[in-house]
Amino acid sequence: MLKKVYSCVCEAGTDEAGRGCLAGPVTAAAVILPEQFSSEVLNDSKQLSEVRRKQLESQIRQEAVSFGIAHVFPEEIDKINILKASIRAMHLSLDQLAKRPEAIAVDGNRFYPYQDIPHNCLVKGDARFLNIAAASVLAKTARDAYMKTLHEAYPQYGWDRNKGYPTRAHRIAIKKFGITEHHRKSFQLLPRQLNFEF
Repeated sequence: MLKKVYSCVCEAGTDEAGRGCLAGPVTAAAVILPEQFSSEVLNDSKQLSEVRRKQLESQIRQEAVSFGIAHVFPEEIDKINILKASIRAMHLSLDQLAKRPEAIAVDGNRFYPYQDIPHNCLVKGDARFLNIAAASVLAKTARDAYMKTLHEAYPQYGWDRNKGYPTRAHRIAIKKFGITEHHRKSFQLLPRQLNFEF
């Protein structure tokens, strides 16, 4: 059973999705769960099936004290780098909370202070703490839904399946069709070797 990081009741968990993608936004969520919240299946979103994530997304949205979800798009990612963009997305998701948290639990090992609220960075926190796992689920489902929408305009990249991650099929499509405004131009979209072949 996952637990809470701090002993205070009003603790926000935050996490991001899409940091390693070649296309699309990096998306973050922040979640404050009620003290009595429990789930036997909530976990790091990467460990859950799509069906389970959708079920948990509905539960979290219904039961959370407050939540926020924010995207930072490729143009900004290319300007400030993916680490800063990920943290900016977390801050933007925290901005959306209807209730000010007393503390923030962050997945990972890097974060910039948010207002004057104490925070704790926790490696693999999305597999250890309820509110970070909940944020992981909301970030992942929101980003996946966004990429499926983009897929309708750019079906050749397979974003409904790969969600913008650097799969072989995605890179074959980049080589064949070129890049879009949704690709992160500061990323290594194709291997550097001139003799690289798929």
